[in-house]
Amino acid sequence: MVIVIQCKDGVGLVAAISSVLANAGFNIVSMREHVDLQESRFFARIVVDKISDPQNIEMAITKVLAPDAVVKVDPLPEKKIVVLVTKEHHCLSDILTRNHFKTLGASVQCVIGNHPDLMSITERFGIPFHLVSHENKSKENYESELMDKILGYMPDYLILAKFMRVLSADFIASFKLKIINIHHSFLPAFTGANPYRQALKRGVKIIGATAHFVTDDLDEGPIITQKTISVNHSFVLADLIKAGRENETAALAKAMQLVFEDRVFVYDNKTVVFE
Repeated sequence: MVIVIQCKDGVGLVAAISSVLANAGFNIVSMREHVDLQESRFFARIVVDKISDPQNIEMAITKVLAPDAVVKVDPLPEKKIVVLVTKEHHCLSDILTRNHFKTLGASVQCVIGNHPDLMSITERFGIPFHLVSHENKSKENYESELMDKILGYMPDYLILAKFMRVLSADFIASFKLKIINIHHSFLPAFTGANPYRQALKRGVKIIGATAHFVTDDLDEGPIITQKTISVNHSFVLADLIKAGRENETAALAKAMQLVFEDRVFVYDNKTVVFE
């Protein structure tokens, strides 16, 4: 059973939490903890040896912590996700393959695309595909239709697998810290559109990919993980894009693993990640 905790720091927190678990007959298998000294915040991820009465354990732990504590005991072992796509297949293909072989750590409920290009590959894996086109619609109407499709599946997370649309602040607020995006650059460098073209023009020697939670500040949400690879002067734009796609796939896969295993804590637009 996994227990995740975030709260104001204080003397004796580890001892107090350990005491609660010991009194309940739990053995701690592993414990990762971190204190942000500047913010005086305490973060912990604890694995215990059995699953028993999570609600009462959560209440008991909460009582020995500061009033602002967030405690989750035995989070859902397999999250439900909805994947949003446009036309690029590389990230979606990886997600569908991992889902098929039960190595994703989550269950893909459906794929929603604003173009029909990825319908065929999605349906080959037996996953529902919904086409919600943005064309000839206001942003408000498009997002309303998108929301209706998503809510029908009650997902824990939305995965933007190269979903090349900017979502409104209202839409994002409905899924606060529940939308994971893959951006094709090493943020904060080269935000917005065409980062590979920007990188080529700048003559960089490293290109990257960044998986992050989506906020209403474009490409500035809390970073979950980043991947980089080396490039050189011989790379043309097509080479950067090809290499970058492998980077994007790896970064998104790693981010999903970390989030689905409840290893990521968010505070003040930063993350604490227990790998």
